[in-house]
Amino acid sequence: MQSFRTEIENPVVEKDIIELERKIRLFREGKVDEERFRSLRLARGVYGQRQPGVQMVRIKLPYGKVTGEQLHRIADVSDEYSTGRLHITTRQDIQIHYVSLERTPELWAQLEKDDVTIREACGNTVRNITASETAGVDVNEPFDVTPHAHAAFAYMLRNPVGQEMGRKFKISFSSSDEDTALSYMHDLGFVPKIKDGKKGFKVLLGGGLGSQPRHADVIYDFLEEDRIIPLIEGVVRVFDRYGERAKRMKARMKFLLKEMGAEEFIRLVKEEQKALPYQSYPIDTEGFDAHAIALKNLKDKQVPQVDIEDKGAYEQWKRTNVIPQKQEGFVSIGIKVLLGDFYTDKARPLADLVRAYAGNELRFSLRQNILLRHVREDLLPFFYTELSKLGFTQTGYNSTADITACPGTDTCNLGIANSTGIAEVLEGVLREEYPEYLHNTDVAIKISGCMNACGQHMMAHIGFQGMSIRSGKLVAPALQVLLGGGVLGDGNGRFSDKVVKIPSKRGPQALRTILDDYKANGAEGENFLDYYDRQGKTYFYDILKALSDTENLTEDDFKDWGHADTYKQEVGVGECAGVVIDLVATLLFESEEKIDSARTALEEGKWADSIYYSYAALVNTAKALLLSENKKTNTHAGIIAQFQEVFVDEGKISIDTDAGNTFAALTYQINKNEPSEAFAGKYLEDSRVFLEQIRIYRDQELVTG
Repeated sequence: MQSFRTEIENPVVEKDIIELERKIRLFREGKVDEERFRSLRLARGVYGQRQPGVQMVRIKLPYGKVTGEQLHRIADVSDEYSTGRLHITTRQDIQIHYVSLERTPELWAQLEKDDVTIREACGNTVRNITASETAGVDVNEPFDVTPHAHAAFAYMLRNPVGQEMGRKFKISFSSSDEDTALSYMHDLGFVPKIKDGKKGFKVLLGGGLGSQPRHADVIYDFLEEDRIIPLIEGVVRVFDRYGERAKRMKARMKFLLKEMGAEEFIRLVKEEQKALPYQSYPIDTEGFDAHAIALKNLKDKQVPQVDIEDKGAYEQWKRTNVIPQKQEGFVSIGIKVLLGDFYTDKARPLADLVRAYAGNELRFSLRQNILLRHVREDLLPFFYTELSKLGFTQTGYNSTADITACPGTDTCNLGIANSTGIAEVLEGVLREEYPEYLHNTDVAIKISGCMNACGQHMMAHIGFQGMSIRSGKLVAPALQVLLGGGVLGDGNGRFSDKVVKIPSKRGPQALRTILDDYKANGAEGENFLDYYDRQGKTYFYDILKALSDTENLTEDDFKDWGHADTYKQEVGVGECAGVVIDLVATLLFESEEKIDSARTALEEGKWADSIYYSYAALVNTAKALLLSENKKTNTHAGIIAQFQEVFVDEGKISIDTDAGNTFAALTYQINKNEPSEAFAGKYLEDSRVFLEQIRIYRDQELVTG
């Protein structure tokens, strides 16, 4: 590790990477519990694969933006540490696979040379903050939300309030009322508005997909832009304190909101406001004008003249893949990326192209595509020629034939069936048999390899979920067909209905049946959702029912897409935010680390951070002692209440502080005091004394026990 320590200018980042290397070494030496180590590496973007002995590394790219230099860096890292394949996710990240665990700190250090991070890309953290890929160029946007998305990313990165939540937390920013960033299915979703000349947002809370999808609640019709950061921190603090921690399937924000209701949740958020370091957080909009970079790049530049041989193909590409920008004379170019996979030999010339002839940025989209922005209209023939050389001019960007799919059983531990194979086959069906859907952007098809909905199948007009189905003693790969979901706009959406389960190899015929029926029976001008509502779920079950018959399966039906061997269901342990098995000694050691972090933050003048680390140490210490008594510790609030009942009320532990003689009084000082140097110092001392008290108590119990 010494070889790259001095190459990183940011000491905070350097400390992070060195700490990861140290924990990997301790883990290999058997000095760190496996489950605790898993939690740490996940929060550093290092995720176990289906294949043993290698890791997937998720590269966190806020709102999907990368510069030419950053894309070059990512390509270099992928070639050096991975396989050269880059996978675009539905959260605008890049994933690379088959990485050695020992090499991840070095990989991270290389990325940071161009300000690219893997921190908090996985685990129980605030995940990558997504935004419409058209933000900043959208002809319908009231203003550019890019600075707001970036501010949220920068503020929450390494923020102690979001490091060890019960589950992951997702935030999105849409560019307009079209809501292309899908606010209604996020923990926090923001839709931009202007009211009385002021910028602000419609705010939605508590949405989610998965096996139990939930539409987010509107908590503000308009919230001024300077209040969104305090709101985000307040919401995350409440989720951290009251969110479920033991039952993974019930630990997302949507379940907490369903349990306590939006009104009570917002009351608790307002209760936290006093403890926040900012009551107002102005958004810095400087440094986000890629259009100005494009104008500077193209000034006096001689662009090679090209001759388009196939004018028809060029015109069709322009119709489906070129998007007008709000900047006059400029357009964006959509690149359709099959299954979100492309390779470094294509990434580098693409980076060079946008760096030399556009605004030196591109954005990865939620539909796993690439958007080149700030392209001058007269350069379209040149761009078409250059992109053709890379195989990047396939038509149908963001169309029905542009299918979203998660990795499925290719690399994911949780995959039940192959989602990429069926996606590729269905795209072929659409191109060959239904070419009109290359121009249709009203119907979306999405596929997930399991119920966790990484492919967003629950919100698709036509969705498929990977499953298995029994036929006698044999098991075949299957697909759940879902219909009727979609984005309605302005924070509204609908979730798909589960219609029928069919063997996976019959997926193409299911799609044909649905589209043929729509063509034959849909009224003129009737969109797919209206058609679905008019016919009803039972109607579609009836027309697809014959495909669900398992009495007539062939040998091929027992083989999943892309596989020659007979299907065998193998589901591993998921790591999206795995629940950890805590050991008392490990927790007490972690409390000591949190106190050290609180001390460092105090010395750096970060009083709010110091206070939260001290709070986390108090709760963590109490949790350790409760676990020694085999008590459940589902939420922070539950830990605080239970510690009082089990230890303080029973006279085993005494609490005697200026704040009061209960554990709640001690811990909840956090939201009764404004952040200040004096309170941060006092709270740190309270936490340190409490940890020492518990250590003494535990040592005595071990001796007498």
